[in-house]
Amino acid sequence: MTSSTAGDASWSIGELAARAGVTVKTVRFYSDQGLLPEAGRSSGGHRRYGPEALGRLRMIRSLRTLDLPVPDVGRALERDDALEELVAGRLRELRPQVTMLRWREAALHLLTDCAPEERARRLDLIGAMGLPPDTDVLARFWRRWLFPARLPAPLLAGIVDTAVPAPPHDPTPAQVLAFGRLRAIVTAPCPPGLAERPPAPKRFKDGFRPAVLYSGLREAYDLAAPELRAGRAPAGGEALDRFVAAWAEAGGARDSTGFRRGLTGVLADEPRLDHYWDVVSELATPPGAPPEPTPGAAEAWLREALTSTGGGPEEVTRTRSCSYE
Repeated sequence: MTSSTAGDASWSIGELAARAGVTVKTVRFYSDQGLLPEAGRSSGGHRRYGPEALGRLRMIRSLRTLDLPVPDVGRALERDDALEELVAGRLRELRPQVTMLRWREAALHLLTDCAPEERARRLDLIGAMGLPPDTDVLARFWRRWLFPARLPAPLLAGIVDTAVPAPPHDPTPAQVLAFGRLRAIVTAPCPPGLAERPPAPKRFKDGFRPAVLYSGLREAYDLAAPELRAGRAPAGGEALDRFVAAWAEAGGARDSTGFRRGLTGVLADEPRLDHYWDVVSELATPPGAPPEPTPGAAEAWLREALTSTGGGPEEVTRTRSCSYE
């Protein structure tokens, strides 16, 4: 039997396949999987399907086009509320894959949009970073930098979150390059003959309170940010006062002219960190907009403000180090 008679409301497997635009093999497979119930069998034992099978078969085909597994297709057909849940789950599964492909695409553009002599360096950055980039190496750098400050967990997490930018879902080639540069900055080894110099808070005497310092510095950086956005020259004011107070309070000292002059002997340019924050600013700044202030930019502005307002500088002997060079 190859066709329906006038009084027969069922279709053969071939008729159903033709109406749905699929192969007989496809219809048979979904039937065997229990997704497409038969209306009955012909006298010769051939499968017959009712008209409702056509809509069900089209739904199956659409769900499989979305790459839903066969068991999930069955759930979607049996439960009205299952489809939304399955689609949301599929989106969660696909997002990391899509992100990886977009990072690869941006990285390929990064290689095609540069001079041949620059390509090898960019390849090195991409290979060392991975796609999408693993920012754990950046977080470890900052935690190591702050250790053994014994900072409260929320304060430490806030500092690290500020210092470690989140990789975008759909990066530009410039962003791929920026993340490669950040990784290179924090993993660069010390050149022979140079010792790693600890950060200023680690060079203070016992009793110094790093948590007080870093809490105060975050407030000072926030106060300095509008000055940076406005392009104002480093100067005294609320931001500088809070900056100095943070150091004084952390060390159990009093803000004074002498303290400010002495503070300049502790604070020094940190080229490595300055470079790091410059790259972070590039990542945070929309195209064509003024540079977005970062804690590093605020720190540099405040150090210069301290010097320009009579806080120093004093003559200080420093050992060359590789921490920030």
